[in-house]
Amino acid sequence: MKRIALGVQYDGQAWQGYQTQPSGNTVQDQLEAAIERFATVHLGTTCAGRTDAGVHALGQVVHFDTDIKREMHAWVRGINAFLPSSVGVRWAREIHDVVPGERHIEGDFHARFSARSRTYHYLLHNHQVRSPLLAGRAGFCHRPLDVERMRAAVPALIGEHDFTTFRAAYCQAKTPVKFMHEINIERHGDLIVFTLRASAFLHHMVRNLVGSLVYIGQGRERPEWLGELLQAKDRTLAAPTFMPDGLYLADIEYDDKWGVPREAGRPLPWF
Repeated sequence: MKRIALGVQYDGQAWQGYQTQPSGNTVQDQLEAAIERFATVHLGTTCAGRTDAGVHALGQVVHFDTDIKREMHAWVRGINAFLPSSVGVRWAREIHDVVPGERHIEGDFHARFSARSRTYHYLLHNHQVRSPLLAGRAGFCHRPLDVERMRAAVPALIGEHDFTTFRAAYCQAKTPVKFMHEINIERHGDLIVFTLRASAFLHHMVRNLVGSLVYIGQGRERPEWLGELLQAKDRTLAAPTFMPDGLYLADIEYDDKWGVPREAGRPLPWF
């Protein structure tokens, strides 16, 4: 039996998140239904990161196990033939053999557990008036934002920290301690792109961080406030959770030995 990895992109506006739900209106439900129609057998999938309703993905990675023999390009084209236009498989890669029926074995490739880091982009439209062309695809803030003030707050977040202040109340992560590798903030006219790369992220962590950075960019709080929030470990002290519209799961990094492709090119389709 082979373990196959897929690279998946999706526009999250129409879906109730990635993870399967009784309604069937999720990315996982659509993906597994398409795989089943192509393979004529149900094949359960495992993803690298479960995204919320309204959140998009440029570089989601999933894996499944099968003894069906197909060329990798056939998996891509075959699955895509049964997917809605807002979900698509970008690539397929055979990783290695697996033992049927076995649970995850250390040393095997796993879309979630083998990930070394995850990267998210948050696209924010900073203008006095909303753009209908960015509805559902970018967050929005009508007050002017000072990018330099937001950048000044970033160093306090780099490294290993307890991110309790920035996790959702119902977050199921075993530990709030994560390693933040980098945070970049760039302005392109009226669009601001926040790029965050960490070992892993807590539920709502990116949106909570962006919300607090926006407070700093507006001048409502000092850059030092972010470090103080981190030390406080109290969600109620931070800014409200920012809207999901502009959040993109951009990239999952794995050890080179797995040969998992990574999307090349600009961070977001608009640049």
